[in-house]
Amino acid sequence: MQDMYRRSASIRIGELARQFPAVVILGARQVGKTTLARQAFPGFPYLDCEDPATRAAMREDTRFVLAAREKGGLIVDEAQTVPGVFAALRGLIDEKRSHTGRFIVLGSAQPALVQAAAESLAGRAAVVELAPLTTSEAATGEEPVDWPTVWLKGGFPDALGGEFREWWEAYLRLFLERDLPQYGIRGDPVFLRRLLTMLAHSQGGLLNASSLGASLGVSYHTVQRYLAVLEQTFIVRALRPYFRNVGKRLVKASKLYLRDTGLLHHLLNISTHDELDAHPVRGLSWETFVIEDIVRREQLAHPHSQAFFWRTAAGAEIDLLIERGDQRIALEVKTARGDRPRVVRSLNDALADVDAQRGWIIDQTPGIDRVADRIARAGFAEVLAGTPE
Repeated sequence: MQDMYRRSASIRIGELARQFPAVVILGARQVGKTTLARQAFPGFPYLDCEDPATRAAMREDTRFVLAAREKGGLIVDEAQTVPGVFAALRGLIDEKRSHTGRFIVLGSAQPALVQAAAESLAGRAAVVELAPLTTSEAATGEEPVDWPTVWLKGGFPDALGGEFREWWEAYLRLFLERDLPQYGIRGDPVFLRRLLTMLAHSQGGLLNASSLGASLGVSYHTVQRYLAVLEQTFIVRALRPYFRNVGKRLVKASKLYLRDTGLLHHLLNISTHDELDAHPVRGLSWETFVIEDIVRREQLAHPHSQAFFWRTAAGAEIDLLIERGDQRIALEVKTARGDRPRVVRSLNDALADVDAQRGWIIDQTPGIDRVADRIARAGFAEVLAGTPE
């Protein structure tokens, strides 16, 4: 049972519901979409498209079922499982085009939902991604959770409430054996788990589909197809490189991260903080945790911003580059205190290369210190107060 957390996305969703007839909420399974929708729109009836009886009725006459259930509003869950649902929504919306906030549409398969919304609901629907809990959200539950626990267990609400590895094992079985076949991936679940485990061992590494394919005994085309689905179902983040003509050879491959550190730790058999502290993945796990927490909050505070990394062939790197229009903010993530002179010099040089206005070094040491003209070091506890500006 999911604890009741105050989700930052509720404000954004409420704003969009006052502007658009429909709001589409995307996110991984069990991330809290249904709980959020019911909290934000308590008077709306709920329609689960995965319920066999409901799905059978909708296949007979989708528009009739939607119209019959709508009572001034309607929450439609897992909409991508019923063909034609978006065309039916379009017809109902156009009957009362000036009425906003009528339909809240939930889904866990990004490609089907986004394509359908773009084709059928253009101008009629806004799209929001609901990520797992940020550390600040996890602290708002009936039993508040601190950030070290969120780092270890990840941000899925139910994983935080008990034995996270047992929860992740059940989640993975369902995802690999039922969900992925629905999304067109008919591979062996054992093979797909091997792929996820290999990604865990190379967390934060550059994508090399040929190398992964050779290790798994498949073509790089097959690997790319699987990775695309894992990204579209919110399991993997492919952080794209930032390109700028600075006369330097730049890395052009994406960096791959398992987005939730709870999944990462489960696949690597990490169960406790002591095991995490002793594991070689600790640094990259911390990098993942900080990047994900910042990006999740950034997307809500600045919906049109974009996230990249930057690396030259010579090894100069920015772990996370946030672009807001013509502004860029560079972030380096360190497990130990990060304001060593070499780190500061490297980041300072990189600021000029990417034309970034400010740089932050984020580590685990409390406090905030200015370490250069445009660079500050901050402990993660201080970063929780807001996204870096």
